[in-house]
Amino acid sequence: MPRPTATRREPQSRVLAVALGVIFVGLAFAPFLFSGAQSLNVAAKICYFVVLAASYDLLLGYTGIVSFAHTMFFGIGGYGAGLALYAIGPTWGALLAGTAAGVALAAALALVIGLFSLRVRAIFFAMITLAVASAFAILASQLSWLTGGEDGRTFRVPELLRPGTSLLQTSVLGVAINGRIVTYYLVFAASLLLFLAMLRVVNSPFGRVLQAIRENEFRAEALGYRTVLYRSIVNCLSAAVATLAGVLAALWLRYTGPAVTLSFDIMLDILLMVVIGGMGTLYGAVLGATILILAESYLQGLLGAASKATEGMPLLPDLLNPDRWLLWLGILFILSVYFFPLGIVGKLRGM
Repeated sequence: MPRPTATRREPQSRVLAVALGVIFVGLAFAPFLFSGAQSLNVAAKICYFVVLAASYDLLLGYTGIVSFAHTMFFGIGGYGAGLALYAIGPTWGALLAGTAAGVALAAALALVIGLFSLRVRAIFFAMITLAVASAFAILASQLSWLTGGEDGRTFRVPELLRPGTSLLQTSVLGVAINGRIVTYYLVFAASLLLFLAMLRVVNSPFGRVLQAIRENEFRAEALGYRTVLYRSIVNCLSAAVATLAGVLAALWLRYTGPAVTLSFDIMLDILLMVVIGGMGTLYGAVLGATILILAESYLQGLLGAASKATEGMPLLPDLLNPDRWLLWLGILFILSVYFFPLGIVGKLRGM
């Protein structure tokens, strides 16, 4: 696969700018544009997965680090906030304490992993991170007295964020402004700020050094840059942002558990988002997360409608069976990689 090129802060493509604008408007006004709880859940999931995928792009796309521990940091954020709210109570102080503890633990683990592993070759570092993430997932499942085991923990959130909390007596554009809407906009605003912060990082001199390390580590070392130090810093930064994404997910779901934060399926989803959208762009995380989550949420229903519409035709109803949605998702991924070797962002920038 061709290497991604250095990026600037602006999208550098009118089509890409329009696509990003549509996604931004759709997410910013999701409670008013789309009805139903499912659409709001999908919009919130896109928000925190954009942050999660972008934080992984800092490693893979900008620095050339292949890590399989990203879901571990996502889980640390979810468990940190969730267990603090569960044990201390549904207060803002508990949420801040759990978030701070999660970020500190994630950064410390990332630093230790980086210092001991980043000197080895890429494949060995990837295997080490996979082993550490697997061990953490097993630990979270077995410490049932603390984490709830496989069942996880359900907890209450501060009163302002509860669905039963009503902020206005009258609805706005037919939407009741309650705690659920406040939670959504908290997730949206935090995701936007984190994404803009990462965009600032990659367009700083620090980000240029990361791209130099990705392109030629030995040349960057020869120029005087301590590559292990830079890679350790970006590893910690990426882990901290992934942890904050886990906090946002926990707040939205009001639940944390291995299946929603530590599953290896989530790691595969993150990798797909970055590759489909375009590595080394950050904007690719926005497009990749939006496309993949929309496909996972609605592809099965679309296939069901298509299967009914083709009843009586040979072979087609069976091929379009909703149970085969993963097959079609895999085909879509293969086609996207084949036709967009630099990702969707790379293709749009060339238009």
